[in-house]
Amino acid sequence: MIVFDKLWITMKEKGISQYKLIKEYHISTGQLDRLRKNGNVSTYTLNQLCEIIDCSLEDIAEYRKEGP
Repeated sequence: MIVFDKLWITMKEKGISQYKLIKEYHISTGQLDRLRKNGNVSTYTLNQLCEIIDCSLEDIAEYRKEGP
């Protein structure tokens, strides 16, 4: 399962708010909601976030094995 817990930490460290993503970078509220709920997002969106935040994929997403 891919989780985006690191995204919020990285955004805080870089001083980028969800409001800024919506207003300045036109990331939709629906995309942010999917990220908050660890839902499905496209690689295009992940690429955009990495460019905006100036980070690598490992700074915003993490794979966690489900179950035992």
